[in-house]
Amino acid sequence: MKPLWRWLVLAAVALVLLQLYFVVRIAAMLVIDPQSTAFQRSEAWRIGTQKDALRWRQQWLPYDQISSKLKRAVIASEDDGFANHDGVDWNALEKAWERNAKAEEQAAKAQARLDARSPPRATANAAKTPAKVVKAPKVVGGSTITQQLAKNLFLSGERTMFRKGQEFVLALLLEAVLSKERILEIYLNNVEWGEGVFGAEAAARHYFRKSAAQLSSYEAARLAVMLPRPKYFEKLPNSSYVAGRAARIAGRLDGAELP
Repeated sequence: MKPLWRWLVLAAVALVLLQLYFVVRIAAMLVIDPQSTAFQRSEAWRIGTQKDALRWRQQWLPYDQISSKLKRAVIASEDDGFANHDGVDWNALEKAWERNAKAEEQAAKAQARLDARSPPRATANAAKTPAKVVKAPKVVGGSTITQQLAKNLFLSGERTMFRKGQEFVLALLLEAVLSKERILEIYLNNVEWGEGVFGAEAAARHYFRKSAAQLSSYEAARLAVMLPRPKYFEKLPNSSYVAGRAARIAGRLDGAELP
């Protein structure tokens, strides 16, 4: 048992040291703007290795120079309780889990109906023709702006319980060390808005040929709507979904609470 306990102690010490490293990195952000995020570095590697050239747009803009319309639009679209939660919106997280469970249940029922209608297949044919599988739709939601920032700053894109737990811890650390304004400032200057397009200023100039300080309500809302799937919506500039949801978000700007 001694070797096992030794490994457990070493793992615990390593975990504590990792959290201290994160605390130091976050504390530095009180006065230093982060030059890049873990997600940006992985994207730079992907684009640089898969494309003919690394096309990159990013320009830091101080908090007070980013349009309040964009701040409100992002809060209304991504995290309407941002000004009041402690980094994790437990009610939104619970609702997201319920939606996931419901989607998986509906997928299971659809699979059962499909299997019941499918005629029995011969063994030889079964090996050549795989059965159709009904997958549950991907349900997003529940992650706050602070959680998204924590993931982008420090974590990989893998989906594991450990990574999600670390995301919760980092979100709480960010909220404990930084102000809400600083969290939103770092988020808006680093979030992805298209392939190689990062931050509000780069996005505003890429899509509207103007500064992020000059965005109209609809332009701000349109950028906010893109955030869950920026690369996808970048290819669909005239999407009816984007236009319709942007109009709804623009109508909710006055109700979005700024920190």
